[in-house]
Amino acid sequence: MARSALLNVMVGAAMKAGRSLSRDFGEVQNLQVSLKGPGDYVSQADRKAEEIVFNELSRARPGYAFLMEERGAVGGDDDQHRWIVDPLDGTTNFLHGIPLFAISIALERQGQLVAGVIYNPAMDELYTAERGGGAFLNDRRIRVSARRNLSDAVIGTGVPHLGRGHHGNYLIELRNVMGEAAGIRRMGAASLDLAYVAAGRMDGFWEEWLSPWDMAAGILMIREAGGFVSDRAGGQDMLDTGDIVVGNEPIQKALLATVKKPLNAR
Repeated sequence: MARSALLNVMVGAAMKAGRSLSRDFGEVQNLQVSLKGPGDYVSQADRKAEEIVFNELSRARPGYAFLMEERGAVGGDDDQHRWIVDPLDGTTNFLHGIPLFAISIALERQGQLVAGVIYNPAMDELYTAERGGGAFLNDRRIRVSARRNLSDAVIGTGVPHLGRGHHGNYLIELRNVMGEAAGIRRMGAASLDLAYVAAGRMDGFWEEWLSPWDMAAGILMIREAGGFVSDRAGGQDMLDTGDIVVGNEPIQKALLATVKKPLNAR
């Protein structure tokens, strides 16, 4: 595939940060045996990766604004462009030596997502997309799956953890989807969940309580792979609401209806 200069900048930043995370991931695996644990080390790895991405993107496109997990919102002279960055999505996986984590970078132009990169350095899987240009995994074109029924579908989700989300409501949603789908998977990194749906590895995905940097690149990835994305209300305010439901057209529609069933549905 021929990448634009802009996408090459994003890929370069992601892969440079990925090399840093790969080195730190090896150290974290060794730290599992320590009594203190590797939590502080992982925080340093996260910040280091974010610093790499910030410096690479700032040098290539000075003036663009940022929205980043660690730094938060960083203003720029160019109010038409904004980078949305998660330098380490899947921190808990990283902490436990599970090789499912990613760097996620999206570019927003005048409020529209126009480019996205999701890179899992542990598996050397690079997902890229540009608006109108399709979605790719390691330069191979990807498409969402063609399954049409939830009964044949594997659906991804994010399970709310301690101190986050409404566990009771989620258990109702989970029960409803369990009764309709062929299988459910919980990966632990929303950006990779969305990339997997774009690649047809999973047929759909839903989650609440996400941040914009968890979703932005993946939203574009799925759209460019022929998929459909909405918030729980069926609208397009995912980055504001923090909830998302995705899949191909029939799966997304059926999944949305299933997770929105009344809490007393049987």
